[in-house]
Amino acid sequence: MARDTSPIVKQSRREGYALHPKAHKIMAKKSGIPGQHGGGRQGKQSLYATQLREKQKVRRLYGLLEKQFARLMDEAGRREGLTGENLLQLLELRMDNAVYRAGFATSRRAARQLVGHGHFLLNGTRVDIPSIRLKPGDELEVRPKSIKSGYFSQIDDIVNDSVQGPLGWIKSDHKKLKISVTGVPKREEAEADINEQLIVEYYSR
Repeated sequence: MARDTSPIVKQSRREGYALHPKAHKIMAKKSGIPGQHGGGRQGKQSLYATQLREKQKVRRLYGLLEKQFARLMDEAGRREGLTGENLLQLLELRMDNAVYRAGFATSRRAARQLVGHGHFLLNGTRVDIPSIRLKPGDELEVRPKSIKSGYFSQIDDIVNDSVQGPLGWIKSDHKKLKISVTGVPKREEAEADINEQLIVEYYSR
């Protein structure tokens, strides 16, 4: 399973955006682009550079590789409605993101690892593909063999650390270790600090 394993804090500094909870504190102490010349004076970015950085930020935020992201963008463009909002909806409906949004992991990377290790059942079937796209009516639950693991036995502490706030398209039951997809994500339920129009313009060049 291909994935980006480069340091998430280094990625966060490059994008000027905390892509992971642990990046917040480090970025408060260290600013600027990482590397030997990263602390130098930065001139005004071109429009292309701004579009590229926004694309890279969102791609890394959701943990996709370049080809995966480009395919998703192509699909978003073929759907009815606004391409940018379609893209964010497709990203939010990924299984690893749903596990994160439901509060079963403190980050998307952690959620991707949980799914990849086969800890969840999707509609009663064991799955281990983080990129699976969920749809309304889908049910996720922790595998019976995984419930007694040290991780899920401490899920209350994890939930407290990763609370996402109420979302209209997903419901989670941390007592029964279940997640229900009740609808589709709205634009305002995706990350607020994303300018999806810049990404659309980048791929429209």
